[in-house]
Amino acid sequence: MVTGIFRNRLRPGVDEAYGPLAERMVELVEAMPGFQSLKTFAADDGERVSIFEFETMEALEAWRAHPEHREAQRRGRDELYAEYELVVCEAPRRLRFPER
Repeated sequence: MVTGIFRNRLRPGVDEAYGPLAERMVELVEAMPGFQSLKTFAADDGERVSIFEFETMEALEAWRAHPEHREAQRRGRDELYAEYELVVCEAPRRLRFPER
């Protein structure tokens, strides 16, 4: 299991450009082999946090290298994000309550 935490803040005035791009990325990632989940939250101070899970690091790397995702990453750096941080972790163990 690979879990990622993507924290970010948008630049002022980019909401209209960001929305359709974000929707397209969700559509693409949900179709990727090994994708498991994605949840996004927004704080009152404007910070956005997405938590995503993939079955393996290889599955995550395939998503990272997807051509449309690469272009979205470029646009994010050049046009959309004021700042971001990405943390990726491999979980050596996972516990759930109740078990599924």
